[in-house]
Amino acid sequence: MNTKTTVILVSLVILASVVAGVVIYDQLPDPMASHWNANDQVDGYMGKFWGVFILPVISVGLLLLFLAIPYLDPLKENIAEFRRIFNCFIFVMELFLAYVWTLTIVWNLSPDSFKIGTALLPAMGLLFIFIGYMIRSAKRNWFVGIRTPWTLSSDRVWAETHRVGGNLFMISGAITIVGIFFGVQAVWFILVPVLGTTIFLYVYSYILYQSETK
Repeated sequence: MNTKTTVILVSLVILASVVAGVVIYDQLPDPMASHWNANDQVDGYMGKFWGVFILPVISVGLLLLFLAIPYLDPLKENIAEFRRIFNCFIFVMELFLAYVWTLTIVWNLSPDSFKIGTALLPAMGLLFIFIGYMIRSAKRNWFVGIRTPWTLSSDRVWAETHRVGGNLFMISGAITIVGIFFGVQAVWFILVPVLGTTIFLYVYSYILYQSETK
């Protein structure tokens, strides 16, 4: 996906959220539920205006940040090598935020009509899977990927860490989706694989670098 197409598609997604928010604004409660705990109980509220529009605002900010990254990175030529996949990630990330926005709006229109945590799991799992797919192709840079002191110091350590890390993130995404069937225990299907993967890759990159420098 080229950058122009990405910007157009993401802009349409954000615009659709804003227009939908304006149309249904008067039907929503004030304040709105904005945060749920692991037991799917509301534990945070927000004024209606920001409840409706904060995620579209965040989406615009993220789009601008993502577009700036290839120009800010000292290794911008490396990002150019996987720019099309990175653009796809931008679109997938913005779709994820739009999905979260949709769940929030629908839940506030019909409180307790579904478990928002359970509804989020498939999207989170798919996001992790795509992140894994992307980082397997990522070249060494300062913004995108598994950035430890050792991956940033060696192309070989970067490549091997991201090869293994990409697979582990994809497996973590699949495990996250399985959490749908485990109710309140589903949070562990997110935390354990993601934190375990992060810790493992940090240590793994260090070991690879040590073996390379000996």
